[in-house]
Amino acid sequence: MDRVITFLLTARPDAALAFYRDTLGLSYLRDDGFALVFDLNGVMLRIAKVKEHTPVPSTVLGWETMDIAADVAALVRKGVRFQVYEGMGQDAQGICTFLSGDKVAWFKDPDGNVLSLSQLV
Repeated sequence: MDRVITFLLTARPDAALAFYRDTLGLSYLRDDGFALVFDLNGVMLRIAKVKEHTPVPSTVLGWETMDIAADVAALVRKGVRFQVYEGMGQDAQGICTFLSGDKVAWFKDPDGNVLSLSQLV
């Protein structure tokens, strides 16, 4: 085994392409007919095209950031809505700060896949 490949599913490939390429700014490589392919700083992301998709309720992909507040604000300006979960004690931006000091904010892609930003101590 040499390299990690990560996978997501989409029943809305046009919306997924616009979201991951234009909103999140990921490096789009190609549509190979089966999946949209992106480069995540050397890790391949394949967003497989499916007829139907029921997303899982937990995080499926996330990014570490050095400044979560700035990155959340930048994504909000691009139309991303951050999720607020009852009992998580999130601030006005939707950022949860854990006892360790780690911070996480969650958002969804057009298919309802839960994504996250994390700022780790």
